Amino acid sequence: MDASAEAGSRATLSDYLAAERTLLAWIRTGLALMGFGFVVARFGLFLQQLQIAQQASSAQSYGLSLWFGTALIVAGIAVNLFSGWHHLRLIRTMELGHAVRSHTTTLAVATSVFLALVGLGMAIYLLSVRGTTQINVGKNSLSNKETPMATTIENGIISIPSNHSVDQVVKKLRGILEAKGVTLFAVVDHSGEAEKVEMKMRPTKLLIFGNPKAGTPLMLAAPSSAIDLPLKILIWEDGQGKVWVSYNAPVYLQGRHGIPEELIQNIAVVEALAAKAAE
Repeated sequence: MDASAEAGSRATLSDYLAAERTLLAWIRTGLALMGFGFVVARFGLFLQQLQIAQQASSAQSYGLSLWFGTALIVAGIAVNLFSGWHHLRLIRTMELGHAVRSHTTTLAVATSVFLALVGLGMAIYLLSVRGTTQINVGKNSLSNKETPMATTIENGIISIPSNHSVDQVVKKLRGILEAKGVTLFAVVDHSGEAEKVEMKMRPTKLLIFGNPKAGTPLMLAAPSSAIDLPLKILIWEDGQGKVWVSYNAPVYLQGRHGIPEELIQNIAVVEALAAKAAE
């Protein structure tokens, strides 16, 4: 009678298999938490890289996604460790032939509550990020309406759109240079020269100007800068009839020739002149 009772209390193969299936299910849950946590942690970096790619003026910080992701990864590790410990204890109990207690749902309930809290926090965070993004987009749109859009090309040329014709912009720039006492050395009419040889070219004119008092110190400090001096502004019309005012970016010239920082203002004046002419 005692022998039969003892045999009945011993765990069967199906009991061991059921325990193993439970362990594997919790391992999958832990791995899913860690994988999802990694994705969430990298999501903030993805948003920052996206802003940089879109040439945003100031990239926002999305550091909270790192904390959410880390919390999920830690939760996944904790689930795997706890489930492994619980499985070993259960197997030891079954091998000793002791009565197995009823299955506890503490781990499952704790995991579900934790995920609900993390999900709520992420929802609130994403809504706040969305609101901030909409505000920034609105500000950028307003800024673009108030000031002309500048496009910086990889070769160091900055182009500003203008709503006036090439001749009108040239006339306006001439007046600005004269008013500021800047010497206009030459106006190269590329389209006019093309017409002389019976070739068609959209209106394109290059103004070469400068001030020896500003240019000479630059060439003394960086002799190679003489190849880009005097300063130049190109006024041209594209294939769609849009007029552009283009010039070499001062930062580009500084890096190209190694111009000292204290002399950068001697060429930075071209930015103000181009912007004023394009208005």
